[in-house]
Formats: sequence, C-alpha cells, structure tokens
Amino acid sequence: MSVLIYIDHTEGQIKKGSLEALSYGAALARKLNTTAEALLLGTVKEELSTLGKYGIAKIHQAADESFNAADAQVIANAVSAAVSASGANVVIFSFNATGVAVAPRLAASLKAGLVAGAVALPETENGFIVKKTVFSGKASAKVKINSAVKIISLNANSFGIHEMGDTTAEINIVDITPTENKVKVLSTELIKGEVPLAEAEIVVSGGRGLKGPENWYLISDLAHELHGAIACSRPVADDGWRPHHEHVGQTGVQVAPNLYIAIGISGAIQHLGGVNRSKTIVVINKDADAPFFKAADYGIVGDAFEVVPKMIEAVKKLKG
Repeated sequence: MSVLIYIDHTEGQIKKGSLEALSYGAALARKLNTTAEALLLGTVKEELSTLGKYGIAKIHQAADESFNAADAQVIANAVSAAVSASGANVVIFSFNATGVAVAPRLAASLKAGLVAGAVALPETENGFIVKKTVFSGKASAKVKINSAVKIISLNANSFGIHEMGDTTAEINIVDITPTENKVKVLSTELIKGEVPLAEAEIVVSGGRGLKGPENWYLISDLAHELHGAIACSRPVADDGWRPHHEHVGQTGVQVAPNLYIAIGISGAIQHLGGVNRSKTIVVINKDADAPFFKAADYGIVGDAFEVVPKMIEAVKKLKG
C-alpha cells in the first residue's frame, strides 16, 4: 500500500505542477501512514534522488527515452503497469494537459475512481472524500471514492510546494516496455523565455480595452514587474494583437493562478469559465457595469491608461 505520484516533464525539466503533486502526495501518504513513491517515464536533467526533499521515499524510473515523446495512451499503459507492480492504491497527477489526458484512461484501465481538479487533501475519517472545484470554479464539491484504487489530479497552485529537508529518495530502475504510439507528433513549437500560463502563480491579462496592440506594453510591463505570465481575451487573439497561445478562457488555456489581473476585459462567460479557479481576481475597467466585476475579489473602476502605470510604479517602489 502506497501513494504513487506521476512526475510530468518536458524538455528534460520536471514541471512545476509535478513538484506540487509530489508535495501533495507525500502529505497524503503521511496522513494514511504509508509511503510516498513516484514514477518517472523517460529521462530528465535533474538528479532524481533530490526529489526526496519533497517527502518521496522511492522513485521508480522507466528510463526508455521514447517515453519522452509518448502519447497519452502509452503513458496510461505504463502507469497502469507501475501501479500493479508497486501495489499503490492512490495515484496522483497534476491537473494539467497530461493529467487530463492520462488519468481518465488509467481510471478505466484499473476500474478506479477518479477525482479531477482536487483542491485539498482527502478527508479520510469516514471513507475517502476529495474536495474539488465545480461549475468552472464557482463552487466546490466533495466526492467520495469507493474503489480499491483511487486516482486524484491536483489543481495548480492549490496545495503549494513544500520541502521536508535534505532527504534523498531511493531510485528504482524499472523495466516497462513502451507500447506503440497511436499519435505521431510531426513538429513542436516551444514558447521559450516566458512563464508558462498553466503553471503561473500570477497572470496579467488584457482585453480590447487596450484599444490596440501598440498599447500592450502596459500588460507586459506589469507582468514583468510581477514576474507573471501574459494572457489575453479571445477577441484580442482573434484580431491578431496577441498569439493564440496567450488566449485564456473556456476555448483557450484554462488557468488557476494565485492572482489574476484582468485589464480592459468585459468578462464574457466564456472567459470567466477559464479563469474562475484563480484564487484572487483583480479587475480594472472603466465600465462600472462590466460583468467581470461580479466575479472579482477586487475591482478598480478606471481608465487602464491611468491606473496601470501607477500600479507599475507602485510595484517598482515596493521592490526597491
């Protein structure tokens, strides 16, 4: 009996969301009085034993490099084999693109209960009950898992990354043969030099209230000072002001940062559906009747061209 955490990675780097999943899985293992183990498929640049500092006792690695470009079905098959071999009865994923694609396949394979988008450790006093967000983050629900094997995918920025000291993890090389990819990736375009939207703790987002792409410096300057990611509404991307990979909303990237700052965005329901899992939402709009204000934790009714420069100067002053 153990908790097994899937380590997601790209370009040889472990994703930030996986570090949070490791911390969550280790805390859950302590709660269940069992051990936390992790699974890595493929290869990364980091020294895996150092992941013990997140409370992980053992890391199983299937070091076949073809796993680095494996599709969701291949990963699900490999994780299923690892779960059977390790005897794990709780499996943890990040609630990211990989987790969304792999966890349901694994649940079907293992006849396991799945809770996607968990936001807290399970309650174990009377069964195994997991809290998650529902209705695009507008409400929460508690779901009881009754199956022998339980699968959880963890919302980004909902638990945090916690180090337990300088403990090292045992490395166990496992022999898992990759199944054949059913999807062939022909080319990949990586966005470099930017904070990934899906992992960002702060997101600064702009809409058509900026009036044109020539004014986007207000968004990028504020994001730079806050070490945040840049995002935009769908109309901004459709008009070609910004690239589509920055579009957040139900039809774009769905984000869950600690702080989401919306500037000049009216707050259409499709946009809100992609950002409602944010812990704190700040809205800046000169239209006091903008729908976004109803979803905001803090609102500023004012002209972005006057408010944002003052915010940038205030942040610079605080940073010294």
